[in-house]
Amino acid sequence: MHISSLNLINYRNFKNVKLNFNKGINTVIGENASGKTNLFRALRLLLDNSMPRSSTKLSEGDFCRALGSWKGHWIIISCEFDDISSDEASQSLFLHGNGNIEGEEEIVTKATYNLIFRPKAHIRQAISTIPVGDTPALEEYLNDISIDDYETVLTGKSTANFADPEVYKAIVGDFDAVVFPNELSNPEIGIRLPYILNMPNEVSFTFIKALRDVVSDFHNNRTNPLLTLLKSKSGEISQEDFQPIAELIRTLNENIEGLNDVCDVRDDIASTVGDTVGDTYSPNSISIRSSLTDDSDQLFQSLKLFVAESNDGYEGAIHEMSLGGANLLYLTLKILEFKYQNSNQSIANFLLIEEPEAHIHTHIQKSLFDNIKYENTQIIYSTHSSHISEVSNIRNMNIIGLVDGNCEVFQPAKGLTNEQSGFVQRYLDAIRSNLLFARSVILVEGDAEEILIPILFKKSTGISLDEMGISLVNIRSTGFENIATLFNDERIRKRCSIITDLDSAFFDTEIQEQDSEALKNKKRKAKGSEESGANRKLILDEFCDNNPWLSPFYAKHTFEVDFIKSSNSVYLKNVVEDVYVDPATRVTAKEDLSKADIATSGMRALTMANHQGKGWFAITLGKAINFKVVIPEYILEAIKFAHGEFDSVLTFKILSYRFNSIKEHVAEGKKHIEKADADGDMNLKARCEAYLLPLETGIEVFATKWDVFDSATDDINEIKASFIADFPTENHHLLERI
Repeated sequence: MHISSLNLINYRNFKNVKLNFNKGINTVIGENASGKTNLFRALRLLLDNSMPRSSTKLSEGDFCRALGSWKGHWIIISCEFDDISSDEASQSLFLHGNGNIEGEEEIVTKATYNLIFRPKAHIRQAISTIPVGDTPALEEYLNDISIDDYETVLTGKSTANFADPEVYKAIVGDFDAVVFPNELSNPEIGIRLPYILNMPNEVSFTFIKALRDVVSDFHNNRTNPLLTLLKSKSGEISQEDFQPIAELIRTLNENIEGLNDVCDVRDDIASTVGDTVGDTYSPNSISIRSSLTDDSDQLFQSLKLFVAESNDGYEGAIHEMSLGGANLLYLTLKILEFKYQNSNQSIANFLLIEEPEAHIHTHIQKSLFDNIKYENTQIIYSTHSSHISEVSNIRNMNIIGLVDGNCEVFQPAKGLTNEQSGFVQRYLDAIRSNLLFARSVILVEGDAEEILIPILFKKSTGISLDEMGISLVNIRSTGFENIATLFNDERIRKRCSIITDLDSAFFDTEIQEQDSEALKNKKRKAKGSEESGANRKLILDEFCDNNPWLSPFYAKHTFEVDFIKSSNSVYLKNVVEDVYVDPATRVTAKEDLSKADIATSGMRALTMANHQGKGWFAITLGKAINFKVVIPEYILEAIKFAHGEFDSVLTFKILSYRFNSIKEHVAEGKKHIEKADADGDMNLKARCEAYLLPLETGIEVFATKWDVFDSATDDINEIKASFIADFPTENHHLLERI
């Protein structure tokens, strides 16, 4: 038996999501604070008998905040099981309790188990009598409801599709239209289960929490995994076997207490107390004895684990271990605890492991994932480790992500063929699997884009793509479709931009009779590339058509050529000497880059990149870029699509960064003026002063507006317009488009 699905309705950060699970190993991945811990707690509320019964009495804080007011709404945690065993124990539980969700059959194969937190019957009855559409009456009644007016019920044999919002309205009610059902208990939610049919007592369920403070857990008798293991074994030790140990301990304690020095100190304490407060207020007796106990339970509590991590053989206590070593040991003991439970022949075995990557080396993370496999056991990991996601099977994966501020769950392999999912699986290594965690994605075709696009954006805005939640992934080819197929309504509902080159020729490709053979080959190659680029555009446009999550963006030529076309020639000039050694070539290159003719300057930019290697050239160029760089239009549009609208907070940060950058730029320019003055270079001094004058004037004018601007209440577009107007000599390509 295994869990095939889990519905979470109005629970914590989940308004309405469905997770699908398969036999064997499953992975739930997501960024920090995405809700992985919440969904594990939901499963534990259903199946973990170590949770106190009182934990199923939920609180106001357990309602999804996206609801607004929680009053009147239900929390539903619904679990579906599949492949139920035909043995008598399993069948008797489900025949009499959770039932068969597809109807009454002789053998139960599927079943449901639901935890429903809802208003009590008299509240539901009162709400049902409110006239249709009478919002004021509903609000007035709900205002007096408290959490004490709620009850928790466990049901089985449900047929409702809780993931359907219309089903929720039919069962619970439509709060917007103020329409509520007359029947108090809709049969679709299933039959109420008596506590005697307690699922947690029938399954083996072990939860290994995220490893936050292992040393503290080892010191706590309630959470100490070693003590749990020892207690499970202590029941197998007969009193007859333990008696000789108890006698030895008693004898040892008596011998310690009988030592002359111990007796002297005890008598001295007693006499001193008597001399101090008198016999009336003195203790009746005082003993000094060892804390070593002859009680078996207490004796096991006193046992500690000692481990040698280094080669010197020294065995240290848990608090002396490295974080990684202590966490690995804790994880090992919890797995052993599961093995002990598993041996009890439960009707199903579940092992939940929360974020096993904490403080554990990459290779150990992968080894754990590969090696923790048990027969007839369903294992569910949660993780934000790209190394674990790299070795996870995407067919057994759920991704938690945010869409327009709402928490949703995606299954990346949904609807894919085995061949398609296999390709994606092989492709998603530790670097590329970052796209599964990101809030949005940009796919690029080569090293230059991978290296320089993050630099361009950071230098221009002061904000990194990582801060924006954008993961930039290098496909290292133009075969985008195999990965881009993940992003659609059926699978991952995250925005994905594709950036690629059209490779349009930027020089005359008509072959002339007088052309040399080398030039003819160059023109033929350029024509071929242009045709390939045009075909690629047709294919990508059709592939992305009518998909709101996916959009292609094209460099008209290539990245290097389009970069210099965007008024960025100064940066290429600044790295000429890093690319070329020959003095004559350096001079020629700078002359080429200064020309307005893109056939000359573009060819030089491409030649420089090919000469050094595109990846290395991108690194070289990246060091020369500053805040005045112009992001090529197609790249900026790709970033805007991936991220969505730039809100006022983001725009304010960008404005602040660019204003401070201009002030720093002016301060640096004044140093050049001072040096030119000292060197007697009056021509350079005059040119610098002329260049800085409009910037200094802009700073003086804009500063008075900026100082009184309140980002919480004032219009960000007005201050942005002032910035653009007050610095007329600056390039505002970016600001004008956000």
